[in-house]
Amino acid sequence: MSTVFTPDPSLSGPVSLAYADHGEKGHIARLAIERPRKLNTLDLDALAVLTAAALRLKSDERLRAVVLTGAGERAFIGGADITAMTGLDPAGARAFITALHGAIAAIRAIPVPVIARINGYCLGGGLEVAAGCDLRVAADTAVFGMPEVRVGIPSVIEAALLPRLIGWGKTAELLYLGQTIDAAEALACGFVGKVVSLAGLDAAVDAWLDGLLAAGPKALRLQKALVTQWETLPLDAAIAAGIDCFAAAYESDEPARFMAAFAVRKRP
Repeated sequence: MSTVFTPDPSLSGPVSLAYADHGEKGHIARLAIERPRKLNTLDLDALAVLTAAALRLKSDERLRAVVLTGAGERAFIGGADITAMTGLDPAGARAFITALHGAIAAIRAIPVPVIARINGYCLGGGLEVAAGCDLRVAADTAVFGMPEVRVGIPSVIEAALLPRLIGWGKTAELLYLGQTIDAAEALACGFVGKVVSLAGLDAAVDAWLDGLLAAGPKALRLQKALVTQWETLPLDAAIAAGIDCFAAAYESDEPARFMAAFAVRKRP
């Protein structure tokens, strides 16, 4: 059975927020872009609401995981709204792309794992949003691409995450050619971790959520913070940061509790 989310009425419009409560374990949040008639493309209004929602989740101490998706079955996020970008001058272009970066940065700053539930078109800025998530699962009907050069603009901001996810060669193909790839190719190049049928997408997300809920909540937050550090640190500094992170885990009783429970399960 799919996780049942209860909408948060305080957030409405182009982005919705909902929660699934798991008692003492905390809760899971679901963010959805609610512009299905426009393939969930992002304009300045949607970006502002998405950023605000992500910043709210950043300070949620009961939060265990986030699912990010698009409304309907046709699109995850179809990219930035072309109509919002047509006619921009350099100052307006800078403001627009800075707003898009701000939304993705706010998503990346959420201290728990964020799962991109990719249910359809995942293009341009939408692919960058997905790249900013920690885990990605896609329907087999999903389509991926960075078509910016075909509308006269370069791919920028969080497109910089792509080489470390899929390598420089595949990144060059996507950015220079502007062509799309299917879900099978996105899986083969490592952009998504799993591909399932559209009907099985929620079950696949739930399986990952079960795994996240089974982990120590402090350990998982420490792990995400460390992975974020690894993105920019040289190897020696990254290893040193890991030693600090490991020691920090023992500032609570979480290791003792989880190891004791593990030992009980392993007894014959």
